Amino acid sequence: MIRATKLHVDLDAFFAAVEQRDHPELRDKPVVVGVGGPSDRGVVSAASYEARRYGIRSAMPLRTAAALGPDVIFVPVDGRKYSAVSRQVMEVLRRFTPVVEQVSIDEAFLDVAGSEALHGTPMQIAVDIKRAISSELGLVVSVGVATTKLVAKVASDLEKPDGLVLVQPGHEAAFLAPLPIARLWGVGARTAAGLAEYGVRTIGDLAALPEDLLQRRFGTQGLLLAQRARGIDPSPVSAAEPARSVSHEHTFDVDTSDPEVLERTLLALAEGVGQRLRAGGVKAHTIAAKVRDRSFVTVTRQRTLAHPTDQTESIFQVARELARPELKGIKVRLLGVAASHLGQAEQMALFETGDERRRRATEAADRIRQRYGSKAITRARLLDSGVAEPFERDPLTAPEAGSIGRARQVSEPDSD
Repeated sequence: MIRATKLHVDLDAFFAAVEQRDHPELRDKPVVVGVGGPSDRGVVSAASYEARRYGIRSAMPLRTAAALGPDVIFVPVDGRKYSAVSRQVMEVLRRFTPVVEQVSIDEAFLDVAGSEALHGTPMQIAVDIKRAISSELGLVVSVGVATTKLVAKVASDLEKPDGLVLVQPGHEAAFLAPLPIARLWGVGARTAAGLAEYGVRTIGDLAALPEDLLQRRFGTQGLLLAQRARGIDPSPVSAAEPARSVSHEHTFDVDTSDPEVLERTLLALAEGVGQRLRAGGVKAHTIAAKVRDRSFVTVTRQRTLAHPTDQTESIFQVARELARPELKGIKVRLLGVAASHLGQAEQMALFETGDERRRRATEAADRIRQRYGSKAITRARLLDSGVAEPFERDPLTAPEAGSIGRARQVSEPDSD
């Protein structure tokens, strides 16, 4: 008998909630967390529910957020603090089951099938998790309980904040049917537009379409969508540590081909990636650069290094070399820099080469930023550049779901 033992736990307005918890004067106030202020070109990393009443959402330009909410309070991102709180949350979850799959800094799947004898029914476990995180960490989570990861995730999002939704076995398709098609995994803007040609507005509309039609129109993705629309998701909750990466991206307000702007942006992105690596005490074996043009065609190139690094200059040089061939003759919408195949810095010190004086200067700059904020010290080349310092939500990243446009990836041979 199939049972509803999959849980999806999602922290509500995580970054903003942490700031409101730590600063009582911000409670019940509209708070926007981002890299920059109301006149900067950055984007919203998180918005409190008070700010969301103005229509403010994550990834919205900060300037737009300021225009929507004149009394919004802007708070700088503190990635180190959010990562530490995330680890505390995951420790709470692992008290109830060892089968915890963290999928981002603020959400995780659990399989509690083996925990019922000790902790009670899945619903009781969900209630106890909410109570523990609230009383011990001062944060609110929403939880979905279902037979599959897909349905549990959709359920956790339905009654935010502080939601708890159980989908009984056998009711998955009926539960999903009235929901907007955009709530389904794998449905981005382009797929939604294609489905709209067949009158699909809800998940139920999609479930009613013949599978052979979906396969002809969308290929193998069409069959996957048909299954998901019925709540079918065979993927297990995996407690294995996922491959970690650190990435920063920047979307330009206006598409550009200006070489100086593009290089400064790559430098800012490399700076952000390097800071996160050093803060985490890890180094990267692989560096990648992402380029997206005005038509949403995305190219990602990557290179495996002879020696792992956490230094901004090394990351920038490799990212620039990777991106340059793709920048010729196009207007660029987005640039990204990523570091992957990470390992502990102390374990890699034996293999490191580089300028020790430069490393000491970098570490000193990191200490200044940690104490006085991310804007306390910056590179001269980035002053008045208009390049927003990007913020990567979490070192545990996953591919974009439902991304628009074509994509290809190019891997270079390992360096000598």
